[in-house]
Amino acid sequence: LLFIALVLLLWKFAWKPILTAINDREEGIKNALSAAEEAKKEMQNLTSDNEKLLKEARAEREALLKEAREIKDKIVTDAKDLAQTEGDKLIKQAQATIESEKKAAVADIKNQVAELSVEIAEKVIREQLSNKEKQLKLVDDMLGDIKLN
Repeated sequence: LLFIALVLLLWKFAWKPILTAINDREEGIKNALSAAEEAKKEMQNLTSDNEKLLKEARAEREALLKEAREIKDKIVTDAKDLAQTEGDKLIKQAQATIESEKKAAVADIKNQVAELSVEIAEKVIREQLSNKEKQLKLVDDMLGDIKLN
C-alpha cells in the first residue's frame, strides 16, 4: 500500500516534472545536435568558399604577373627599338657632319694652296722682274715663243 501510495504521489507530483525535464533535455540535445550539424555544414561551405577564393586569387595573381611580364617585355623591346633608331639617326647625323666638315677642310686647303701659289708666283715674278736685264730676256723669250707658234 505504501508503495502504491508512493507511486501515486510521485506520479501526480514528480512524474510530470521529471518527464517534462527529460523531454526538455531531449529536445535541447536534438537542437544542439542539429545546430552542430548546421555548423559543420556551414564550416564545410566556408572551407569550400575559402579554397575557391584562394584558387581565384592565385589565378588572378598569375594573370597579373603574366601581364606585368608582357608589359615589361614590350617596354624593353620598345626602348631597344627607340635606342636603335636614335643611334642610327645620330650616326647618320655624325657622318653628314663629318662629310660636310671634310668638304669644308678640303675647300679651305684648296684656298690656302691657291693663295700660297699666288704668293709664290708673285715672289717669283717680282724676283724675275726686279732686274732690268732679266725683264728684257723674259720679253725676248716670250716674243720668241709667239713667233714660233
